[in-house]
Amino acid sequence: MRTLYSDHKTYGISVKTDNPHVTAKEFQEAMLSCKYSAGKGIIPRVEWKKLTTRDVSFVYYKGDLVGDLKGRAEMIDSSIRIRNVTRKDSARYRCEVSAPTERGQNLAETIITLTVLVASAAPSCEVPSSAMSGTVVQLSCKENEGSPASEYKWYRNGVALLENTGTGSAKRGNISYTMNKKTGTLLFNTVSKKDTGEYYCEASNGIGLPQKCSVKRMQVDDLNISGIIAAVVVVALVMALCGLGVFYAQKKGYFSSKKKSSDYKYTPSEKDFKHTKSFVI
Repeated sequence: MRTLYSDHKTYGISVKTDNPHVTAKEFQEAMLSCKYSAGKGIIPRVEWKKLTTRDVSFVYYKGDLVGDLKGRAEMIDSSIRIRNVTRKDSARYRCEVSAPTERGQNLAETIITLTVLVASAAPSCEVPSSAMSGTVVQLSCKENEGSPASEYKWYRNGVALLENTGTGSAKRGNISYTMNKKTGTLLFNTVSKKDTGEYYCEASNGIGLPQKCSVKRMQVDDLNISGIIAAVVVVALVMALCGLGVFYAQKKGYFSSKKKSSDYKYTPSEKDFKHTKSFVI
């Protein structure tokens, strides 16, 4: 015998549902149950609304299905059967029953939560192609389609890696990485040459088959100490030669600026000649 859940009872009107939490796989069918009872002589009005974080919209209004459900749902008494549900149908739905009474317009309602289950999609993986031993390296794996959220598992050379959160027996087993199945991260605090291999990640949420990303190789090499020393020596020699070149240029005066000065002597012209003698007629 099914248990009916009642949210409200108002002046002779009561509304019930036999399942306040409905789950259905994507592209299958879902039933949103709403049952009411009213006093003798009361003619109720039934409306359905979809409640999201953004807004409230009608689903059943004035005797007709409207919005996204029009054409792929049907009314069975005051309940709604949705065919071919999609992830966009996941929401809270409110069945409202109202009727005029001696005390005015009265309303009773019940809320049903619909969760559409969606299989995991192929995840996106980020694996560095090369790394130096002793460094910190993180591999990431993520997919955003699955509902409920996916969990992740990493493989190296086709073998599943043990989950390790950094504590417990996995840590005592001398495992060099930390793997989080919730976030999909694989973290090497000190990667080594033995971590070289081909990696891929698998995402699964229990709906449909697990999905995996393409295989990617990570090559870990030791630090080339002799090469680093040689590079440092070459850089030091280049800097020394540059310094000698600058010193030589300064010695020769290539960087000094000479100001050329010339003595200028004023020579009066005929135009500048002034008469200094007086003439007597």
